[in-house]
Order: sequence, then structure tokens, then C-alpha cells
Amino acid sequence: MSDARLSVLKTYKLYVGGKFPRSESGRVYEVTDVKGDWLANAPLSSRKDARDAVVAARKAFGGWSGATAYNRGQVLYRVAEMLEGRRAQFVHEVAGAEGLSKSKAAAVVDATIDRWVWYAGWTDKIAQVVGGANPVAGPYFNLSSPEPTGVVAVLAPQESSFLGLVSVLAPVVATGNTAVVVASERSPLPALSLAEVLATSDVPGGVVNILSGRTAEIAAPLAAHQDVNAIDLAGADEALAKELEIAAADNLKRVLRPQPVDDWSATPGLERLTAFLETKTVWHPTGALGAAGSSY
Repeated sequence: MSDARLSVLKTYKLYVGGKFPRSESGRVYEVTDVKGDWLANAPLSSRKDARDAVVAARKAFGGWSGATAYNRGQVLYRVAEMLEGRRAQFVHEVAGAEGLSKSKAAAVVDATIDRWVWYAGWTDKIAQVVGGANPVAGPYFNLSSPEPTGVVAVLAPQESSFLGLVSVLAPVVATGNTAVVVASERSPLPALSLAEVLATSDVPGGVVNILSGRTAEIAAPLAAHQDVNAIDLAGADEALAKELEIAAADNLKRVLRPQPVDDWSATPGLERLTAFLETKTVWHPTGALGAAGSSY
């Protein structure tokens, strides 16, 4: 018997509502490495795929935002565990996607897993940092607490296909939002493989939806969609960002404009955690005043 065999090539698919559909259009496009060598075919998402992803994200929002912050942290930490188990696969894909040596790709993947753990740890702590009791004149408690914005469209960074992707996605879902992600147009494979990790972890279907294809083509209907509450333009160039910001104004979307990032491995701070949070403030009477003027 001959030892020769044909390789089983992977068919990459979208991730929408916890399932792996092909693009509604049936289209694909070639993904190549930095040398121009073919890596795989990726789905070329359509406007219909984008709308389907928004429907799935909205459906999942109630359950995800209503979960306890501690539970969300547990779920996200489980994703990090799964990423650790598939580390070798992601090292291979990041090396091909970004033209890195195996050792440099391994450092990127390790930083990505650590970044996911970092955000998982913030789920039940961010409320203490950005919320609190406000001093007011009168017998009232005045309490402010953060709440998720809703469905967030995320344009992943173009050059950092894995670390950059997780750096913009993890804070969105850590704070209780659901996400529709447009993967790096040139290097979508790490994002599409991340979908397989999410599907086999504890993240409910629809919390994260991942689309691949032409960034401008997919982003346009997301920016104009009336049921998308916010958009992160990290993966848009200046011209596209301006166009999308104008479209987003129609339903008063919260917009995070592209920020230059020299080093995605640097400590991210809290900016992206707070970017898609709303503050709810509640007044409540402290109770009747006693004879001595003290409240109880």
C-alpha cells in the first residue's frame, strides 16, 4: 500500500447564531500569505449575511446581558482554556497570515490567550471602577451602574489578525454586549478558527458572530442597520471610517473611531471596556427622618 495521501483541506465557514453557514451568496475568495501563496478559500459575506448576524446577536443579547458578571467571566475563561488547547493550530495560522516566524507567531498567540484571560477577569470588576454611589443633597441613595450598550459591530484590525481581533472583541462581550465581527479582510483565517473555539466553549450561540469578506461591503449595512447600537471602526481606513460614521448617525449609534495602535501586546487599559457601556443612575429614598434628624 502506498504511503502517499491527499491532504484534507479545510473549508472555512462563517459563524452566525452558533452555527457555521456558508455565505448566503455562495461566494468565496482566495486568502494568501504575505508571499502571495494560496492558504485557503474564505467565505465572501453578503449584506444578507450581515443582517442575519445582527438578528442572531439581538436574540442572544437578553440572555448574555442578563447573566451575572461572574458567570460571564467563567465563560470567557473557558474560551482561554480552549485556545490554550489549540495553541499549535493558531501558531500555524498566525504565522501564515502575518508572515511571522514560528517563534514570533507563538509569542503573538500566547499574548492573545493572556489578553482573553485579562478581559475575563474584568467582567465582575468593571462595575466597581465606573459605577458607585453619588453624594446628593437630600435623603436619597443615588447609585450609578454600568449596563451594556447592546449589539456592537466590530471591524477587526487588518494587520493584527488574532491579537488585534481579540483585543477589540473580548472587551465588547466581557461587558455584556453581543458582537458582529468583520474579520481582517486580508487575513481572516485566525478569526474563522476562533469561531470553532467559541462554538465548543460555553459562549451561547449568537453572542459572537464572525463574518469574513470585503470589509467595506459588510460594514456598510452594519453601520446603517437600525438594530445595531454601536460600531468599532478599528479595521477601517480613514475614508471608510468617515463614511461609516455618517451612516451610523442615522440611529445615533455609539461610534469608536480608529485609534492608531503601535503595539497590540501593550497593556490595553480600560478604554475599550468602557467604550460600549451606558450608565444607569437610580434614586431611592433612604427612609423617613427620625426625631433627631437622622435617617434610617
